[in-house]
Amino acid sequence: MICRFVGAAAIAVAVLLPVASQAQGVPGGVERGARDGERAAGPVGAVVGGVVGGVVGGVAGVLGVDQRPRFHSYVVEQRRPSYQYREDVRVGAVLPEEGVTYYEVPPEYGAREYRYTVVNGRTVLVEPRTHRIVEIVE
Repeated sequence: MICRFVGAAAIAVAVLLPVASQAQGVPGGVERGARDGERAAGPVGAVVGGVVGGVVGGVAGVLGVDQRPRFHSYVVEQRRPSYQYREDVRVGAVLPEEGVTYYEVPPEYGAREYRYTVVNGRTVLVEPRTHRIVEIVE
């Protein structure tokens, strides 16, 4: 039984790693990895695929690797004013509700649930309810 589990897990990882790298962010990676893993190796593949997809999706961030340069160029072209923030601009930092203008992310970037702004000259994606920075796009 353990040999089957390990074998199925290895197959799922081999099949899912290329697919999961195309997912966007942790949630997208988990969802896509689990779905594709279940197709490849049944319930065990779904579990392993979800984990692998989440890890790979987290490395890629909210925006896909190929979308980051395009999105950064888009923001530069928009010439949004930069908010001056006294704290360190980092993932997890919470921006104030007042004084910062948050903009919608165009649909072609697949991050509709987030907003973006420019802080200290850096483009950041923000979770709109909490104003928490979820990604720095450079």
